[in-house]
Amino acid sequence: MMTNSIDNSARRTIMRALFSTIVTQVVGVAARLRLADAIGDGEWDVADLAKIYEIPAERLNRLLRAMATLDLCRETTPGRFVLAPAGSLLRSDDSSSLLDLALLLTDKSMQDAWLNLETSLRTGRVAFHEVHGRPAFDYIAERGQLSEIFNSAMSQRTRADGVTAALPDHYDFGRFGAITDVGGGDGTLMAAILKRHPGPSGVVFDTAEGLAQATRILDIAGVSGRCKVAAGDFRQSVPAGSDLYVIKSVMHNWDDEHAVAILRNCRAAVAEGGRLLIVEPVLPDTVPTEHTMTEDPYLSDLSMMLLLGGRERTRGDYERLCARAGFALTRMIALPRHIDFAMIEAEPI
Repeated sequence: MMTNSIDNSARRTIMRALFSTIVTQVVGVAARLRLADAIGDGEWDVADLAKIYEIPAERLNRLLRAMATLDLCRETTPGRFVLAPAGSLLRSDDSSSLLDLALLLTDKSMQDAWLNLETSLRTGRVAFHEVHGRPAFDYIAERGQLSEIFNSAMSQRTRADGVTAALPDHYDFGRFGAITDVGGGDGTLMAAILKRHPGPSGVVFDTAEGLAQATRILDIAGVSGRCKVAAGDFRQSVPAGSDLYVIKSVMHNWDDEHAVAILRNCRAAVAEGGRLLIVEPVLPDTVPTEHTMTEDPYLSDLSMMLLLGGRERTRGDYERLCARAGFALTRMIALPRHIDFAMIEAEPI
């Protein structure tokens, strides 16, 4: 028979899950209103903020108090608020900002797709495509502002996941002459690799939209003289001739057939004796009883299924994908415990 303490714990678990949709909406509206920018480093009376936004003070006060329960701000005295550290991550001028990631994930187009989770489970179809009539990447590319938010959000995610800081010290990139980052976005990861390892040259490969900030990022890092940017579609081909192809946070966006096609393009491009380095979360074969990852990869897996038709994968899954593409998985390299990603190295066969 369950004790009251177990019963209460279970009840809190369910209640927390049910109310999480409200949490998402609170964060989303705070991001869209740019409330963190408005509050900044100061202490604001809700009446003054209400004048800026032309929102009734009583209603804005209720939103801010909800934000305070989420540790996004603090109410210092009745009706007066300051930002909390987590709330500062919604500032546009914070170097660790997650504002655009919040805007992307709470965009109506994403939320509408989640309302079709059950239908997607039953039919096997991608919910985003079913709701909006086209794949998510195409939908985003057709909307200029959303495309900008998406590319910025991916850069923010790269900085936040800890991989950029850890990767250069946990793999011997210096033994390669040329490295291509497939789907490298704004070049943040490549800049970190080349800055830490002075020997290799680099290529950042992505769509023209994804590369919009890459030259600036590489210049700031002082490595632009050793790195080129190349625009294209990795579903069609990738630049040939590098000794190492790094592909981070790409595989989980795609179903197995597309993933194999991308890897085959890398296989066709890699120099003799070269390597492939996939950087992704790797699911355990069985869900652990204690969650040690900072972000739940199983929720991410559902998200990939629903929005893109992709998935998170186990080591065995990656072995099979690599084999189909002409690679043999040689080793899996763990990153520090607080980072949810691993490195999967493969060699051409």
